[in-house]
Amino acid sequence: MGVEIAFNVTPQETRVAVLENKVVTELYVDRAKKKDFVGDVYKGKVVKVLPGMQAAFIDIGLDRAAFVHVSDLSIGTEPGDILVDNDGDDKGQEVPRPRRQHLLPIEDLLSEGQELMVQISKGPIGTKGPRVTSYCSLPGRFLVLMPNVNDIGISRRIADDEERRRLKDIMKRVREPGYGYIVRTVSENVSEEDLRSDVDYLTALWQDILKKHEQYPAPAMLHTDLSLTLRVVRDLFTKKVDRLLIDSREECEAVRDFVKRYLPEQSSRIYHYDKEEGLFEHLGVEMEISRALSRKVWLKSGGHLVIDHTEAMTVVDVNTGRFVGKRDQEETILKTNMEAAREVAYQIKLRGIGGIIIVDFIDMERERNRDKVYHAMVDAMANDKARTRISRITDLGLIEISRERVREDILRTLSDLCTDCDGRGYTKSATTVIYDIFRDIRRIGRGPSLQKVMVGANPIIVDMLRDTENEGLEQLERECNHRIVVQSDPLLHLEHYDIVVIGEGSR
Repeated sequence: MGVEIAFNVTPQETRVAVLENKVVTELYVDRAKKKDFVGDVYKGKVVKVLPGMQAAFIDIGLDRAAFVHVSDLSIGTEPGDILVDNDGDDKGQEVPRPRRQHLLPIEDLLSEGQELMVQISKGPIGTKGPRVTSYCSLPGRFLVLMPNVNDIGISRRIADDEERRRLKDIMKRVREPGYGYIVRTVSENVSEEDLRSDVDYLTALWQDILKKHEQYPAPAMLHTDLSLTLRVVRDLFTKKVDRLLIDSREECEAVRDFVKRYLPEQSSRIYHYDKEEGLFEHLGVEMEISRALSRKVWLKSGGHLVIDHTEAMTVVDVNTGRFVGKRDQEETILKTNMEAAREVAYQIKLRGIGGIIIVDFIDMERERNRDKVYHAMVDAMANDKARTRISRITDLGLIEISRERVREDILRTLSDLCTDCDGRGYTKSATTVIYDIFRDIRRIGRGPSLQKVMVGANPIIVDMLRDTENEGLEQLERECNHRIVVQSDPLLHLEHYDIVVIGEGSR
């Protein structure tokens, strides 16, 4: 079995998995209450200009203001000032930007209250609002329209020089004057008629956006991209896909209608999955989702990865675990690191981890072994669709990976901070909490003999106070001349407790 795309659709959530030879390589989740805003176009209003950061905040009608950097502003530039990645981008996410040396400072370009058309290039991540750009790009089936750019780019994945020339010649004939286009990978060997049809569709779409921009007051949404299901079909349902499985009959019919309109020759590969066993369970996707949410990931050799997320970066630690090898220690370490490099790359792409990633491999003495692990990491990340930079492995066995981050990763999408530890990954020990209680009682000071101190705490704390820490409690009563009474409260967090002073001289 080659490439399959599976859709698990419910009224609350849509999940999409891409499988290559039955291995999950991509995972997308979209929830009705947590929309993916990337690609949406808005008419916004500037609320604050920050000259020190050369950036501004723009109200586009969402909960948090959007952030725009001066390099993402098309105003104040000439067509000749604009850089276009002529290799193109298969997903239509690349946005051409002006050369920095031609830019005016942002305070000369924007002012508070100014209205501006922008497109979300990065969705809200954590506590940060969305990032926007005024270089709008509208993806179609075969092309990406760039209204602010006057150039034509060809996807880097179209390798044949003759085909690249043919596509560029066609685009010179069918393009709308003054508009830029990226020819997508799926355009390889398509007819001029198909490209012209995409040009007409995208031009009409852009004109509709311009019309709304004139009519609606800011802030307002001018355009939203297709649903996750139809976006995946548009972008990923190529001739290389053997099957497209959907477990919702209604969504399956909607996809069939969409495909019959744009890709009629591929409609025979769409199947409605109606078996009793869930689609994701049947394909083993649920197990991969569980692994993608796990802190520890086991390797086949017996070693394991530990993946920790911090505010600024993601850290991956490689351990030999149960793997002890057969010959010498260096060979054992090399084998574990080689396997770990492939698994790290897989987990990064599956989880959608972006930003700075530090991989701590097991220390290797021989430089040639460090080179082997580095090249294994580079090879494993070679087919990554996100822009990635990988540094060479250091003497300490560290590799730094910088990966483009556009959306929240799977962990942030599917989980919340732990309410017990507040995201630390640990809580205070019961002994530590008890000693905190003792210190707080000592702060009350020595009092009259009739004074009573009531302590309300978690049942685990109370049990220890009555058992292993009972001697310390009695000693504290004698020291402070208080009678100390402890009461169990199952509603209290392990680290939380209440101390109340009752009786003569209480305070």
